[in-house]
Amino acid sequence: MSYACFLTGTDTEVGKTHIACALLHRARSAGHVAVGLKPVAAGTDATGANDDVVRIRAASSRQLPDAVVNPYCFAPAIAPHIAAADAGVVIDFARIAATVDTARTAADFVVVEGAGGFCVPFGIDRNAADLARQLALPVVLVVGMRLGCINHALLSAEAIAARGLPLAGWVANRLAPGMQRFAENLATLEQLLPAPCLGVVPWGTSPADAAACLDLPA
Repeated sequence: MSYACFLTGTDTEVGKTHIACALLHRARSAGHVAVGLKPVAAGTDATGANDDVVRIRAASSRQLPDAVVNPYCFAPAIAPHIAAADAGVVIDFARIAATVDTARTAADFVVVEGAGGFCVPFGIDRNAADLARQLALPVVLVVGMRLGCINHALLSAEAIAARGLPLAGWVANRLAPGMQRFAENLATLEQLLPAPCLGVVPWGTSPADAAACLDLPA
C-alpha cells in the first residue's frame, strides 16, 4: 500500500500548497511516484481553474482525472462551507475517500491537502478535521512562521491528537524574510510540538528548491 498523508496548516495563507508541492518534488527526487490531491478548493480564474490545483498537478508525477485530484471546486474565493451552501452542494466525505483510494493505486506517495486550517468548516455538520479522521491518515502540519504561530501550532496539534490522528511532522514555512525572533520561535516550536520538524523552508523559494529543505514524513 502506498504512503499517504493529510496536509493541513495553522491557518489559511500559510503556504500549504507550496509545501504540498515541495513534498511531492522531494518524494519524486527520492524515486517515488508522487501525486497530490486538493479535494476541496475555492476560487477560480476566468478559465475555471483553481491556482492551488494547477500547482499540485504540475508537481505530481502523474496526471489523474479532475474528479480525482479536485472533486469539489467552487468559483468564489470564500470559505468552503459558504461556497458549498451557495452552490447547493454537500461535500461528501465518502466521495473524497474514494478519490484517495484511487490515487493510492496510481502512486506510492500521496499528499492530500486540506483547505484553510485543520478545523475549517465544510458544512454545518462537518469540517476538515472530520474529513481527516475519516481518511485516517497521518497529518503533516504547515506552520506559517509569523507572530502568533506558536499558539496556532499548539492548538492545531491538540485538535489533531483529539481526533486520534498521528502528527507525522510539521514544517516551518517562512512567510516573510524579516520575522522578529525567528530562531527563538522556531526553537520553542521544536521543544513543544509533539512531532519532528520535517524542515524549515526559506521565504521566496520555489517548490523544487524548498524540497531540498524537507525530509519526507515517516
